[in-house]
Amino acid sequence: MNERTGVSVADAVELADTRASRRRGLLGRDCLEPSACLILAPCVAVHTAFMRFAIDVVFVDRAGHALKIVSELPPWRIAWSPSAHAVVELAGGRLRSCEVAVGDRLYLAPPSGLSTASPSTSPIGFAERMPTVAEKPNS
Repeated sequence: MNERTGVSVADAVELADTRASRRRGLLGRDCLEPSACLILAPCVAVHTAFMRFAIDVVFVDRAGHALKIVSELPPWRIAWSPSAHAVVELAGGRLRSCEVAVGDRLYLAPPSGLSTASPSTSPIGFAERMPTVAEKPNS
């Protein structure tokens, strides 16, 4: 979810939080669904070697603030942001419809109608592991 716009960036979130899962990333896939994303944490650089499609990439800090955005990164390219903590990979072109800008804070939110017993703030770049549920902060 984009805190500034209130727009959902992705409905299906996959986490790559182990060395093996980060190395594998999106390799071997034919596409990434428009409403899905892959979060790599920790991560400061990505490559699209051997990939079959372009992706949108958002580098975020530990608080989930977008530090750098790369739209439609084609196969066989590299992108990095040395101060990033995590990377959000989306289908190429997805960021245009989500209006994500550098400085925006991205966070995880429960699906509509799902409440949590103990609300917590969970930015996308949260530590090494993603929490299961988060709610929009009150700030």
